[in-house]
Amino acid sequence: MKAPGRYRVAALLILCWLCLLSFSRLAAQTSRGSDIAVVVHPDTPLSNLSLSEVRRFFLGERQYWTAKFPVTLLIRAPTARERHVVLKVIYQMSEAQFNQYWIAKVIRAEAASPPKIVYSNDTANELVTAIPGAIAFMDARDVRPGLKVLRVDGLLPGDPNYPLR
Repeated sequence: MKAPGRYRVAALLILCWLCLLSFSRLAAQTSRGSDIAVVVHPDTPLSNLSLSEVRRFFLGERQYWTAKFPVTLLIRAPTARERHVVLKVIYQMSEAQFNQYWIAKVIRAEAASPPKIVYSNDTANELVTAIPGAIAFMDARDVRPGLKVLRVDGLLPGDPNYPLR
């Protein structure tokens, strides 16, 4: 009689362990989020940039797509996951370093203004669509039809080895 009780307990323990394992995997996938897409106005003449070229644009070192086509930088607000990824991967700076960098750049007249802050991916979608030359980062799941998603090092969000995660 005691053997079936042991099997039930063992089966319950295994079931609990499998449930915990499944939940921990789901939590890890959710916390990672999706890839961060680099989106531009549809009329932007480029469709592929290296990560170093993306960095040059966002550092304000390259301010024009072509001679008469200026770049408008859009970046998410400080609490957004997209901004955290961009500061880490593109800028390679902390929030304080980022702010100091742009203050100094404007004071030295190397840029007219820092990147424009957007508070949601919906706003980023609208502004990139409306402003020729605009470039922004957003969660790849939030990209609306009509925007151009740039390849970074030949890769699109979702591709293996995509650099903006």
